[in-house]
Amino acid sequence: MTHHSSRPSITRPRKTPSQARAEETVESIVEAAAQVLEAEGLEGFNTNAIARRAGVSIGSLYQYFPGKDALTVALIQRETRRFYHDAAAALTQRSGKAALEYLIGASVRQQLQRPMLAKLLDVQESSPALRGEVEKVEFDALVVAIVKRVAPRLEHPEVAAADLLAIVQGLTDAAGQRGERDLESLEHRVRAAAFGYLSRIAKRDKHSPRAGGM
Repeated sequence: MTHHSSRPSITRPRKTPSQARAEETVESIVEAAAQVLEAEGLEGFNTNAIARRAGVSIGSLYQYFPGKDALTVALIQRETRRFYHDAAAALTQRSGKAALEYLIGASVRQQLQRPMLAKLLDVQESSPALRGEVEKVEFDALVVAIVKRVAPRLEHPEVAAADLLAIVQGLTDAAGQRGERDLESLEHRVRAAAFGYLSRIAKRDKHSPRAGGM
């Protein structure tokens, strides 16, 4: 059973905007939070700086967000949703190969287009204060669907999908930590790792006798 104690009042929005103008205000505050993180880093990330950047009063900011933890959660959720919507377009590609290439491209873009933001959000997402408060978007079903298109005869596509997620995330995160900026180079390397992995396990499944279960 999950016990939140007083945490929800700190990390969750005070209220949900119900009018278009209020939604615009919230969006501008969240984007301002992203810009402050990029420009000032964690040291300069505070509600006063965010309110100034958004062009709103601190009182207006507090109408929607009780503090910077709630803003961080909102920012992480926004970036996660954007990534998922981009990645989901992989399923519209003509072939399994093109679908996996698109997914890899989306992952690289998410990490390197706004590299400082991605790096700082990775740090913040692992913070004990935020643990359990960020809604997780499940990419498993998306990746499994792509794997089944690329290698339809795999015995355990769910395992392959989990491995691919680890490969793609590991390579893109490491590139972000090193400060890489070349999207094309990183995408080429991630493709090599992902397709090389799938090729090897597909060959293994093809030549191995089927086991009774796993």
